[in-house]
Amino acid sequence: MKVDVLGGGPGGLYASLLLKKSFPEWDLVVHERDPADNTYGWGVVFSDATLSSLREADRLSHERITDAFVRWDPIDIHYDGEYFRCGGHSFAGIMRADLLSILQERAAELGVELRHGEAIDDPERLRENTDVLIGADGLNSTVRERYGEAFRPNESAGNAKFAWFGTDKPFDVFTFVFRENEHGLWRVHAYPGRKSTFIVECTEETWRAAGMDEASEVEALEYFEDLFADHLGEHDLQSKLYAWRNFPTVRNATWSHENVVLIGDAAHTAHFSIGSGTKMAMEDSIALQEAFEEQGRDIRAAFNWYEKERRPRVSGLQEAAERSENYFENVERYQNLKPRRFAFNLLTRSGRITYDNLRVRDPSFVDQFDRWFTEAEGEESTAVATPPLFKQFSLREVTVPNRTVMTLPPTETATDGRPSDSYLDRLVSRGEQGPGLLLTDPLAVTANGRITPGTPGLYADEHGEALGDAIGRIRESSPTDTVVGASLFHAGRRGATKSREHGLDRPLPERERWELFAPSEKSYGPASPTPSAMDEDDFNRIRDAFVAAAERADAAGIDHLQLNAGHGYLLSSFLSPLSNDRDDEYGGSLENRMRYPLDVFDAVRAVWPDEKSAGVTLQATDWNLNGFKTRESYEVARTLKERECDLLAIVAGQASVRERPKFDTETLGRFSERFRNEVEIPTLSTNYRTTYDEVNTMVGSGRADLVLFSPENPAPGR
Repeated sequence: MKVDVLGGGPGGLYASLLLKKSFPEWDLVVHERDPADNTYGWGVVFSDATLSSLREADRLSHERITDAFVRWDPIDIHYDGEYFRCGGHSFAGIMRADLLSILQERAAELGVELRHGEAIDDPERLRENTDVLIGADGLNSTVRERYGEAFRPNESAGNAKFAWFGTDKPFDVFTFVFRENEHGLWRVHAYPGRKSTFIVECTEETWRAAGMDEASEVEALEYFEDLFADHLGEHDLQSKLYAWRNFPTVRNATWSHENVVLIGDAAHTAHFSIGSGTKMAMEDSIALQEAFEEQGRDIRAAFNWYEKERRPRVSGLQEAAERSENYFENVERYQNLKPRRFAFNLLTRSGRITYDNLRVRDPSFVDQFDRWFTEAEGEESTAVATPPLFKQFSLREVTVPNRTVMTLPPTETATDGRPSDSYLDRLVSRGEQGPGLLLTDPLAVTANGRITPGTPGLYADEHGEALGDAIGRIRESSPTDTVVGASLFHAGRRGATKSREHGLDRPLPERERWELFAPSEKSYGPASPTPSAMDEDDFNRIRDAFVAAAERADAAGIDHLQLNAGHGYLLSSFLSPLSNDRDDEYGGSLENRMRYPLDVFDAVRAVWPDEKSAGVTLQATDWNLNGFKTRESYEVARTLKERECDLLAIVAGQASVRERPKFDTETLGRFSERFRNEVEIPTLSTNYRTTYDEVNTMVGSGRADLVLFSPENPAPGR
């Protein structure tokens, strides 16, 4: 077969030499527009896992590459005048020019024809005269552009600005530097090599404030040499192809078309903070070689095998890279964190490294972090440092003994609002497992505020008495002095539905329904009944019902109250334009839409004992273009903080049946992190965590203060 490779970077060279090695009879030609000795780019970084793959693919090139490597183990972090080192990360680096030279030499030895200085403006003339065309021509791929209708590329640009520099300063490990000056906060990613790589990154606001939008190359070099003089010493910064860019994330619907296939940056990109595009391109090359070894001359089958094998791994890397990129774009969000916690947050930013993983990599680093965390939380350090999960957390005068929160699956066994004995027994059993905070089911504050006929409530004294008996039993049996919290809500237009075993939001038969109340006469779903728009009497009556429920909760021995303003229930429906089209003081602007939920919170807070905590379950987004937005939710959160809200539990969606959710396993955790650090208010992460490692990572990194924990695991109090 004849194979033409467009692009003579590391990915294209490696693909050509691997295919030539596996199929010596094939005709391999590499076309590269730049000269063979081009010196663009600085260092390339590889992990141990990648090195193992390179060794298996071609031992000779692996030996030459590793002979030229600079290796290091720790990561250094400099922030706010403090310095931290964490070991166990095992990287290796090589100058891009050295890597190119090694791969060119190895490809030539195997018989690959290398055509440097040959610009191919239209790949079609290659495609027509070859069996396989490999598009390895990088970010600005002409192959991807030429066959764009088939590949269906999607490119999105990041928000941060970055520029690549080099220096003769011999950095000995991967080094992160965060430096704030009068223009803003700068980030540096530096790592070793024959020349060290020195990437500078910042927000666009900082970039403009510093005049980088107009600065010359010489002026920029002088600026950063002065700003980072303590790290560079007497060494200068150097530049090649000086430019500031926004990182582009590239995806393609498919990586192959007819006899054309993409590898490397032509197919996909991932932010430089988690690894290199060169590494990914070379791993693509290995997968493509294996595909042809599996499928032989069946090009279509080989391409399918390659993409099936490689795409899940690339997708995982891109997801981690997006989390890492988002971190660096929003580092200002974490400036409220103390330096050691800032460092822990940085190391765990992408989700690939966790608390337990760090403990394996560098036990001393984690031990020091645990001891610092204990003291930072106001506890006395002990002989054996304990992880963040086991640290107490104070909500006013309420002491939560550990950072786990448990609840029960929604129950529908209540009779006229009275919690069933079986539910109360299960609640007690949950308390015996020793969570820090035990939350009840959402308890309706009125009979017509229930979701289903079996929804429990707190709108009659007998409800509170039954709950009080259960709390007494929990007090006697909990091994950790578990805090008990009650969640109060009114279902609003989502009420009067059948048991959820029949499906979500299925309305009761008309004869069994009760009257529904909402901000406006807008039904929840196509089959849902139309609610009554609330008038002044309804406002007062329902607000008073919340107050009465709070008083019953206090009498029952509840320690913490959580008002539900999420998931499309009544308080949430006031916030959302999807359900609130009023033209009075309770509708229209965000200030008006938040008025009634705030009135209810204020009224509850006024009767709730000062020493006890009160929080809100707040909608982060409706996931609807016309609905409640996250930026609006921030404003509500800030206002709640001013009104002495002690805890936010962040939820999302279900405000309408016409939502377009973007859920993954980390979505609600990311919302928790953003609200906690943007608004600087304690948060409860509402995505269920199933391991202690996850809780330790969330709490230790400052992404949440409390974490909803799956009851299937052994309890932390045991």
